[in-house]
Amino acid sequence: MMFTKLVLASNNPGKLREFAALFAPYHIEVLPQSAFDVPEAEEPHVTFVENALAKARHTSRLTGLPAMADDSGLCVEALGGAPGVYSARYAGEPKSDERNNDKLLADLADETDRRAHYCCVLVLVRHPDDPQPVIAEGEWHGEILRERRGAGGFGYDPLFFVPSLNCSSAELAPEVKNAISHRYLAFRRLAERLEQLRV
Repeated sequence: MMFTKLVLASNNPGKLREFAALFAPYHIEVLPQSAFDVPEAEEPHVTFVENALAKARHTSRLTGLPAMADDSGLCVEALGGAPGVYSARYAGEPKSDERNNDKLLADLADETDRRAHYCCVLVLVRHPDDPQPVIAEGEWHGEILRERRGAGGFGYDPLFFVPSLNCSSAELAPEVKNAISHRYLAFRRLAERLEQLRV
């Protein structure tokens, strides 16, 4: 990778921590868009990839640097894929993990099918008008618990149960989560693609 700085098109401190750790072995510094006073981009689209692309181009245009955006969310089978792209604002404005989790529990109160997966789509643009944005996707499958477990992570992590580890995502150590999550899987595919392109 021929750049040493990358702007993350997000103000989410949890995402910044995770991506900073993932890019560290590549000696790439991940900076939040807030360091450049970049306002949040509109996310009017109904798919993860369209929203991520819009955010990446927006941030790259305002900073003059390579930018990466992730659009990710929780897709619940019994809810037809909801909350999906609306995961961060599932319970309305202002955004609140606590209220989002409360709403999810209420919406699934009578459901026996608790299957769900996290989806992450990463889009990296080397400049605002990059004609070949690098796109990668990852999914992390699990189930929705009936009550919160764990104090780590963010978002829906206290309710996202990982059967293979018999715990919630919020009960995982950060280094463990970073090695198996949807964000990690998308990142690995992104890194492979960048190496192929010899960015």
